[in-house]
Amino acid sequence: MLNRDLRVHDHPALAAACAEARRVVPLFVLDPSVPAGRRSGFLAESLADLRRSLRERGGDLVVRRGDPVAETVRLAREIAGGGAGGGSAAGVVEAVHVSADVSALARRRERRLAEECERHRMGFRAFPGVTVVPPGAVTPSGGGDHYRVFTPYWRAWQAHSRREVLPAPARVTLPEGLDPGVPPPGHPHRPHELFRGGETVARRRMRQWLKYCVADYAAGHDDLAGNRTSKFSPYLRFGCLSPLELASLTEDGDDFVRQLCWRDFFYQVTMAFPAINRADYRPRGLTWNDDAEALQAWKEGRTGLPIVDAGMRQLLEEGWMHNRARLLTSWFLVKRLRVDWRTGADHFFDLLLDGDVANNYGNWQWVAGTGNDTRFNRTVNPVRQARRFDPDGEYIRRYVPELRNVPPKTLHEPWRLPSAVRGYPPPLVSPA
Repeated sequence: MLNRDLRVHDHPALAAACAEARRVVPLFVLDPSVPAGRRSGFLAESLADLRRSLRERGGDLVVRRGDPVAETVRLAREIAGGGAGGGSAAGVVEAVHVSADVSALARRRERRLAEECERHRMGFRAFPGVTVVPPGAVTPSGGGDHYRVFTPYWRAWQAHSRREVLPAPARVTLPEGLDPGVPPPGHPHRPHELFRGGETVARRRMRQWLKYCVADYAAGHDDLAGNRTSKFSPYLRFGCLSPLELASLTEDGDDFVRQLCWRDFFYQVTMAFPAINRADYRPRGLTWNDDAEALQAWKEGRTGLPIVDAGMRQLLEEGWMHNRARLLTSWFLVKRLRVDWRTGADHFFDLLLDGDVANNYGNWQWVAGTGNDTRFNRTVNPVRQARRFDPDGEYIRRYVPELRNVPPKTLHEPWRLPSAVRGYPPPLVSPA
C-alpha cells in the first residue's frame, strides 16, 4: 500500500514485492477523512505520473477511496475471489508491504493494517524509505529512545551505515482482470507552475540542480530573492524523490545534506513524541494572546512589516515559502504577536505543499521555544534579517507589489512606510 512514497526508484517496499511475488498490486487509497486540501492538485499529478511509470513497466496504479485499511482488505478479497465480476484475478494475497511512517495517524493506520493482515492470514511488512536513516536506528549512547538536540544527532547520523539505493523494478505485473480505478482530478487546487507534481518532474529537477546548483548551495540558500534553494521539499513530502538517493548524490554538498539530516531529526523526534502537532515537547508555561485581528493580518500578509508580509504572500501564492522567510514569519507570530504556535503551524500545514507533521510542527516548536532548540529565548530581528538576506528589497517587492516603487532603505525601515506608501498598513507592533 502506497502513501507518501509515490515513486518507482529506490522504493524498498515495491522492490521487495516485485522480487518476491509474481503479481504485485501497487495500491493508493484516497482517504476522505484526511483531505489533501491545497495539496490535492499536486497529489493528483503525482498519482497520474506514478500510474504512467507503472504502466511503462507492465503494471498499473490501483486507486480506491475510503478507509485505507478496509480498502486494502477489500481488495485482497476481490483478488482472492477472482476480480471484479469474478474475472481471472483469482489468487492468494500473501503479504501487504508499506513504507513505515512516524506520525500518530500513520502509526495507527499501520497497527490496524498489521492486525487485519494477521486476522486474514496475510503477511505484513513495513520498510524504510521515507527518510535517509530510519527513525529509531540512531539512538544516544547514554540511553534514551531519540536525540533531543540536533548536533549530536548530526554526528551519529553521518557515521551510521545506510542501505543501498535500489533501482526501479524492470517489471511490475498486476493480476489480470483487476479494475485499477480512477485517480483523483487535479482541480480545484492545481499546483503553482513552480511545483508540478510527480516523480518525473522531481527527477528532472534533481538532475538539473545537481549539475548546476549544488556547488553554490552553501553560499546562496539564504538569499531570499535569489531563489537558489532546491525546492525539493514537496517532492520529498510525497515521496516523489528518495531522500536516501538524494543524500547519496550530494555527499560533497555538506550544507545540503545537513538539511536532509534536519528532516530525519524531526522524524525521529516525532516517532518518540507523536503529539508534536498539539502538545509542547518542552513545556515552558508560556501564555498566548487571543488576537483574531492580528492573526488574520498575519495570514493575509498585512502586518505592516514588509519581510513578513512578503513571506506570507508567497505562501498564499505558491503553496511554498523560502526557508529563511519561514523562520521570520513564524518568529514574528509567536514572539512578537504572542500567538500560540499551534495556530501558525496549522495555517502552514494547510497551505504548504510540503506540509507534513514532523517537519512543520517540529520547526514551529523550535521557533516557539517549546521544541528542540536549547536556546528557547533565542531572538530574531526581522528587519536586520531583511537587510542581510534581501538587501535590495527584491524579494519584498516581488510579493508585495504595493511596495514596488519603495527604495530598499525605506523598505527596511517599516516605521516610515505609512507616510510613504498609500494603502499599506502601519506595523502591528514594533519589528523588534
